[in-house]
Amino acid sequence: MAGSAEQARHWRYAELPGVDLLRAHYIDKTFVRHTHEHYVIAAIAEGVDVFHHGGADQHAGPGSLALINPDTSHTGRAGAPEGWRYAAVYPPPDLVAAIAAETTAIRGTPGFIRPVLEDPYAVTLVHRVLRAAEEGNALAADTLLRVAVTRLLRHNGGSVPQRAARTAGARIAARARAVLEERLADPPSLERLATDLGVGPFALLRAFRDAYGMPPHAWLTDARVRAARRLLDAGTSPAEAAVAVGFTDQPHLNRHFTRTVGVPPGAYQRERKNVQDGGSALLVPSGVWQNRRHPRT
Repeated sequence: MAGSAEQARHWRYAELPGVDLLRAHYIDKTFVRHTHEHYVIAAIAEGVDVFHHGGADQHAGPGSLALINPDTSHTGRAGAPEGWRYAAVYPPPDLVAAIAAETTAIRGTPGFIRPVLEDPYAVTLVHRVLRAAEEGNALAADTLLRVAVTRLLRHNGGSVPQRAARTAGARIAARARAVLEERLADPPSLERLATDLGVGPFALLRAFRDAYGMPPHAWLTDARVRAARRLLDAGTSPAEAAVAVGFTDQPHLNRHFTRTVGVPPGAYQRERKNVQDGGSALLVPSGVWQNRRHPRT
């Protein structure tokens, strides 16, 4: 199948505040190393999703879920010639924490223990969340999302250790990150950043990668995409958002945004506008997802 057969819709449903939704079929798509501010719950319908996580490649096939905690670096690519079809929900940390507190015995910050879980019923629940959102069924969408998150936390959840800056290297990495956050659109060179922090460039590089799972330049690109998303959500045009966060121009933003979010910034913003305006967008053809019969919850 050709890459032109790839389809994706990344949107929000007003009755699920703060929750991102994605329905996609990717074939040649490659997600660069990046992070999410929300949890990732991706339910695989067909094909294989391969993503690097925790120092190794993980494989999620039909009937399984790819589960990623916030601020955890990972990649993504097809593990089969036909690519992979999936539905994903991205619940925010406060929602997952509230669900965990009400329905589980997890203490502290809740998270997923294993990045891949085989659970066909949970896969069905995730797909039904998206279907309910597409149909405008707020009661079903909210209920099914909470049932799915509860099930996954009970079967594969625990308390996530907090990253503590105890070592000298971790403290240096945290200081470097703070500088980059302040200078998102005008960052210093690696040498200048290291000099200002009183360390060597390679020492800083190692410390930053150990702390955040990627080198400073990759983290900066990821942070710029996050900042661009917030601007797009607020109504800033893609061209203006690109310059504001430090990309050269809109094509530069388009390239990195698509490699991280999965859709171009223009399509991303149109879906946000549909939510704000209370309108409905044309749905991406979803094949088996809309035709397959699902068991009752």
